[in-house]
Amino acid sequence: MFSPELTSVIRGFQTEPRVPIAALAERLGLSVWTSALPRGISGKLTKDPTHGGKSGFAIFVNESEPVHRRRFTVAHEVGHFLLHRHLLDEGAIVDDAFYRSRLSNRLEAEANRAAAEILMPWHLINKETAVGVVETDQLADKFGVSETAMKIRLGIPT
Repeated sequence: MFSPELTSVIRGFQTEPRVPIAALAERLGLSVWTSALPRGISGKLTKDPTHGGKSGFAIFVNESEPVHRRRFTVAHEVGHFLLHRHLLDEGAIVDDAFYRSRLSNRLEAEANRAAAEILMPWHLINKETAVGVVETDQLADKFGVSETAMKIRLGIPT
């Protein structure tokens, strides 16, 4: 999904189950902010000259959502940045922001897969299950994600 160089950067943050997603975002040049976003909007990625990180982009997450949801949202927006940034650079998205409701299902699915790979890497899941952490609620807690997200990652029907 990612280049070898980018995979190496991401892997450097995947040393423990609760991947420090905000630190990874910062390393990639993104700044992360919590904000009172409209109901139904979990997060957005936008070019922002005031709030953007070194890349000029900022991630805003809805402050009213649970922590595990905000973590997944940040990872999802990081996925968009890594996979779809060219859409913003080319002006294909007129409002210059990614909102979940305005992108194709394919692009959303790609960002969700990226988020899952970042937050729930197989090498850490396998490490946890090898020491007996096998219940989805326990794994979800360890990784700081929802139980639904963990079930999807493990291929368990939700």
